Amino acid sequence: MRYSANHKLETRDKLLQSSAVSAKKSGFSTVGVDGLMKAIGLSGGAFYSHFSSKDELFASIVEHELRQSLERLGAGQDRDKLERCLKRYLSMSHVENPETGCALPALGAEIARSDVMIRQQAEHWICQLQESWAQVLESDSLAWAILSQCIGALVVARMLATPDLQGRVLKSSYDEIGRQIAGRRP
Repeated sequence: MRYSANHKLETRDKLLQSSAVSAKKSGFSTVGVDGLMKAIGLSGGAFYSHFSSKDELFASIVEHELRQSLERLGAGQDRDKLERCLKRYLSMSHVENPETGCALPALGAEIARSDVMIRQQAEHWICQLQESWAQVLESDSLAWAILSQCIGALVVARMLATPDLQGRVLKSSYDEIGRQIAGRRP
């Protein structure tokens, strides 16, 4: 039985979405092709009609997830929106639910170990996000510092076992970023 081109695109999208959730929650390298396909109710052999390799899937996840991060975190920001966005980013909900959050703290180490094409792709989206924040903050270096601090704070908070300590890391980071932003107000 032949499936329509639309069905193939829908299946590819389901695989991409499901794989992104799995990668952000457990790490991309921990799940095999069979497990990724089983999660959407298909056999492992069907994977190769959608992606030529697991590396191609990872590249698609990076592109898709970082594009979404830019849409959520970067587009149309003003200072107030940026501060609200940072408060949601540096939240216990984000720590506890990596599968629904930003891919950078969840997949950053795997992106760093990837081939140059994937790193360049990530660089493209990260630079777009940084540029949008730099426009709002009127500072290129402050945008880099805040972006790095947000990602680092999430990584550190997720490494800790004690919720109270996780919360302190997030609050300290948010408060410090707030002071940095306040110091730059016109």
